[in-house]
Amino acid sequence: MVLVAACTAAAALGAAGNASAATKWLCGPGVASDQCRPSLSTTRYHGFTEPAGTVTPARDRRRGVACFYVYPTVSDQRTRLATRRVDPEIRSIALYQAARFSQACRVYAPMYRQATVPALAAGTTTRRDYLTAYGDVEAAFEAFLRRIGPHRGFVLLGHSQGAFHLQRLIRRKIDGHPALRRRMVSAVLLGGGVTVRKGSHRGGTFRHVPVCRRATQRSCVLAFSTFNQTPPAMAIFGRGASPAAGFLDLPVGPDLETACTNPAALGSERVVPLSSVIPAQPFAPGTILAAGITLLGLQWPAATTTFVQSDGGFTGGCSRAGGAHVLLVSSAPGTPVAHASPTPEWGLHLVDANIAQGDLVKVVRRQIGAYVRRVGRAHER
Repeated sequence: MVLVAACTAAAALGAAGNASAATKWLCGPGVASDQCRPSLSTTRYHGFTEPAGTVTPARDRRRGVACFYVYPTVSDQRTRLATRRVDPEIRSIALYQAARFSQACRVYAPMYRQATVPALAAGTTTRRDYLTAYGDVEAAFEAFLRRIGPHRGFVLLGHSQGAFHLQRLIRRKIDGHPALRRRMVSAVLLGGGVTVRKGSHRGGTFRHVPVCRRATQRSCVLAFSTFNQTPPAMAIFGRGASPAAGFLDLPVGPDLETACTNPAALGSERVVPLSSVIPAQPFAPGTILAAGITLLGLQWPAATTTFVQSDGGFTGGCSRAGGAHVLLVSSAPGTPVAHASPTPEWGLHLVDANIAQGDLVKVVRRQIGAYVRRVGRAHER
């Protein structure tokens, strides 16, 4: 991988910001066919085998908080950087990862020129590429803040490359700015290698923003990477900083460890049942990520609703087995045992956002409720 000089990187970042002035929105008010705002109809199961009826969760009409979602590495475009074209895999990932949070907040999601799946697989992604992608995200965040107004709270949502960019965004724009930090209700940064000092809930990636240890805590981070076996020695996640740390100037060091916050048991390493949620429709057929999801070998229960939810199909707890710090999950009786995909080093990275999505949404709703009660409701624009 190519590293460029600091001055060149800074110039690239500046250019990216200028080019990104007119943000294109994948999700948000005014977006036609908003994939982050589908029907929330859900078929529920106890585990994977016992039907428990259907439900359509209500959306919170208070709208005191907005969400800003940055999607992971998903583009199949055969270039190092994707365009802002809304391809099928982009629409699918929003449904898979962000849509359920629309229960609690209006989700805004920008299109950005991300480093693509083919470039990642070929090892051709450069620092300049990541900085260009980040420039789009930062410009979109500034546009997001203008749209929601100067007082409204927000939640950040990201996975993998999206989480890398949000880590840099928090470090540059939020961590050292108390007023904006107070408006950040929480940040859900999955599969992105957020770090803390060993034995601590803070330090590492952020100076002032800690990991969340209780459901009503605000201005904190929810972060984990998922495995269902002890991570191998060369695991990509769970062993320190993210793979993109060097490109995005994120801290590394022997005194840091990967953060793990189990949303079903915050502040604890207890193994507990998880609430998993995934769309009933398959991920964009024919795409690279769809092939990776197929390799997991997870046949979810059948449903005619938009989503299917399994309560207790998996159990999980934060674990330091093998020297890694990950959300280590197990399949309950009747639940298929997933295969790591695309290789054992990735663990269950492709379902990080779904394996405990019901628990994540529940925590975020409680955090938003605590924020609204404390700060008061802001008017939606």
